Amino acid sequence: MTDPRIDTWAKVLTGYCVSVKPGDRVAIAGEIAAEPLLRAVYREVIAAGGSPVMMPALSGLKADLVGRSADDQLEFISPLERFAREEADVSIRVSAETNTRSASQIDPARTAVFTRARAGLSRRFMERAALGNLRWTLTLFPTDAYAQDADMSTHDYAEFLFAACKLNRDDPVAAWRELQVEQARLIAWLTPKQTLRIVGPGTDLTVSIAGRTWVNSDGKRNFPSGEVFTGPVEDSAHGVIQCSFPVVTAGRQIGDVRLRFEHGIVVDASATKNEAFLLSALDTDVGARRLGEVAIGTNFDITQFTGQILLDEKIGGTAHIALGRGYPDTGSTNESAIHWDFISDLRQGGSIEADGEVLMVDGRFVV
Repeated sequence: MTDPRIDTWAKVLTGYCVSVKPGDRVAIAGEIAAEPLLRAVYREVIAAGGSPVMMPALSGLKADLVGRSADDQLEFISPLERFAREEADVSIRVSAETNTRSASQIDPARTAVFTRARAGLSRRFMERAALGNLRWTLTLFPTDAYAQDADMSTHDYAEFLFAACKLNRDDPVAAWRELQVEQARLIAWLTPKQTLRIVGPGTDLTVSIAGRTWVNSDGKRNFPSGEVFTGPVEDSAHGVIQCSFPVVTAGRQIGDVRLRFEHGIVVDASATKNEAFLLSALDTDVGARRLGEVAIGTNFDITQFTGQILLDEKIGGTAHIALGRGYPDTGSTNESAIHWDFISDLRQGGSIEADGEVLMVDGRFVV
C-alpha cells in the first residue's frame, strides 16, 4: 500500500500510542505483508531517537512450529521473544496474517503446550506494562485474509480499518483524546459501583466489580481501541452468557458458545462448532475457567463483526468477558496461560446495569 495514511498511522503509533523517546529500545514485530507500515514505523522510531529492533515474520510460521515440533521445541523461548517482552522499553506489533486458518488442523493439546510454556513470559509482560516499564501497542494491517473473514473486499476492509482507527480525521490524535474524555466520564460513573449485570439475547450474567479499577482503553495499547474494562472479583461471576459472534482463535472459529458460571467458575460450556477445542482450552490451567476481564465496547466506528478480536471487542454497544489471565492494573489476580474474549451484542434487546442503575440500553449509553 502507498496510501499516505500509512505515514500518519506510523506517527500515531510511535507518538500518541507509545511515545518513543531518545534511547528507547523498540521491538517492532509483524508479518511481512505489513511491510509498508513496518517500514514507516521503523523510520519514525529513528526520527524520535529510539533504537529500532525489527522482527519481521512469515505468515504461518507459528502453525509450522506447533504442528511439527516435539514438546521440548514447543517450550523453547527464542531470544527475540524474551527481548520483546522482558527487555524492550517499547513494543509495537503489527498483525498481518495472509492465512487466518493456518493452524486450524493442529491438535489442541499441542497448542496448549505452546501456550503454557509462555505463561510466565506473558505474566512478566503484563507486570512490566502495569509498572510502566514497558509501553506497548498492537495494531493490524489490512490483508486479503482479514478482508475475506469480514466478507469485504480488501479495499473496503482497509477503508473500514482506517475509519476504526480514526485515521480519516484531520487530527486522529485529537479524535482519540475526545474518546478518552467520554470514556473517563463512563469510568467515573462505574467506579463506585459494586455489581455489574449484562443482559442480552441468551445472556444474564452478574459479576462483582467492587474495589476494582476501570481502565480507559483509548487507542494507546490497542489500535484501534474504544473500550472500558476491569477485572471482576474472581469468585463472583454468576449466570449465563450466549456469545453473539463466533470466537476466532488459533485458526479456528468456535460457533454459538454458551458459558454458565457459578461462584466465578465456568461449570458448563457448549458450542455448535469446535466444541472440543473450547473444552480443551478451559482445562488449560486453573485460571482458565475464571474471568480475567469484563468490558464495554465504545467504538461506534466499528459497526460489524470481522473475525478479528482486536476490532470486534470494541464494537460500540457490545460487552465482552475474557476467560483467563487478568490485567494486574485492574486489580485482577487471576492467572492463566489463556486470555479468550467472548462478546455479547447488546444493540438489539440488551442492557447493562450497575447496582441496579441502567448504563446502556440497546447498545446506547443512557447515563
